[in-house]
Amino acid sequence: MDESGLQIRAARQADLALIEQLLTACGLPLDGVRDSLECFVVAVVGRDVVGVAGLELCRDNALLRSVAVRADWRARGVGRRLVARVIADAQARPIDALYLLTESAERYFPSFGFHAIGRDAVPPDVRETAEFRDLCQASATIMTRPLRGTPP
Repeated sequence: MDESGLQIRAARQADLALIEQLLTACGLPLDGVRDSLECFVVAVVGRDVVGVAGLELCRDNALLRSVAVRADWRARGVGRRLVARVIADAQARPIDALYLLTESAERYFPSFGFHAIGRDAVPPDVRETAEFRDLCQASATIMTRPLRGTPP
């Protein structure tokens, strides 16, 4: 917990409704969140969920998804802390690479080691996710970050 009372922790089933409300408010899809909740983290202040980020595990890779911060908590480093935690969680797993789709944050993620790639470079296990297949528009930027061989 920091001086503002903010804590980053693993998401719990009891957080699901608040996570879904936050994602909806930020215009992000809910499909697959319930099934991947054990790989999500939340930023909380008291009982309020003010941020969320998650992994959707594929076979050899994972999708970094659902990164959202409540409007009144933006520009305070909450998103950065959430993404760093999810990357660290991914590095602790046998995952080759992280992938993400974004329509607005392509300038944000390179600071975490992500770079843009074409759709044809995305491995089949990631292409099979609902977010990739059905939910994100063709105009979304696809980014990846290798994990194997990177220090935790």
